[in-house]
Amino acid sequence: MGLFPTLTHSLTRSNLTLLFPTKPTHVTAKSHIHFNFPSPVIFSGQKVELRRKARVGTCRITCSAKIDNGSETVKEKSVSVILLAGGKGQRMAASMPKQYLPLLGQPIALYSLYTFSRMIEVKEIVVVCDPLYKEIFEETEDKINVDLKFTLPGKERQDSVYSGLQAVDLNSELVCIHDSARPLVTSGDVEKVLKDGWLIGAAVLGVPVKATIKEANSESYVVRTLDRKTLWEMQTPQVIKPELLRKGFELVNREGLEVTDDVSIVEHLNHPVYVTEGSYTNIKVTTPDDLLLAERILSMTSGKLPK
Repeated sequence: MGLFPTLTHSLTRSNLTLLFPTKPTHVTAKSHIHFNFPSPVIFSGQKVELRRKARVGTCRITCSAKIDNGSETVKEKSVSVILLAGGKGQRMAASMPKQYLPLLGQPIALYSLYTFSRMIEVKEIVVVCDPLYKEIFEETEDKINVDLKFTLPGKERQDSVYSGLQAVDLNSELVCIHDSARPLVTSGDVEKVLKDGWLIGAAVLGVPVKATIKEANSESYVVRTLDRKTLWEMQTPQVIKPELLRKGFELVNREGLEVTDDVSIVEHLNHPVYVTEGSYTNIKVTTPDDLLLAERILSMTSGKLPK
């Protein structure tokens, strides 16, 4: 299917991103969503070309987009992972940030670290964390075969990503940004989004929305019910070519823009972002209920995820 430049504005008080020009409104949703419409679409009598819904096959590292980008193979040791582990985790109401809580005896953040470290495409992992928790990661160095680097977190997510980007090897061909509070991401899903990021320039794991999503006004009255067939819930990793991410940060910093996820930085450049279909088990652990669910999923997989 064709891909078209993305035109976006983030909705206030939400994590929804519309793929058409709009004024900020209020919505009753917490997940990060993308709208995908058939192209062309008519707005106010004008024809607008928008990105179509991405559909990705289930075979290893595949991409349905037809892009001539030379080699379709993600090279060995060409990917730098930025592992975001600096969050406070206030909703968990625990004695430490959520990403360091034990999940079946292992800190949550280490699950994805081990997953990335065992992938031949990954050359280094840049951990963005509070120095107080640096030792948790340092203790893994004798178990992994990738370089481990550390940078300090920033005030907002985009500041932490920017901090991690400064430590990325200049020869890396892809930057893979992941939230350490998502311990259950699989290597298969990572491989798919890496390939799509290499082909398109920017890609993000996502799953089709299952719940009903309604748009509401500033007084909390429902404006309309959105067609969930066009909605995707965003996950991580989010994969971006480093030169594109740096260019996006130049724009974001120059104009003082705030973004709630990483590919939004690229969207401000009107560059296409590909949605790679991931797995519903790639949950973000933010509440005690999430932690219980993650334990159940791990138990059901019988230790298939790395430890």
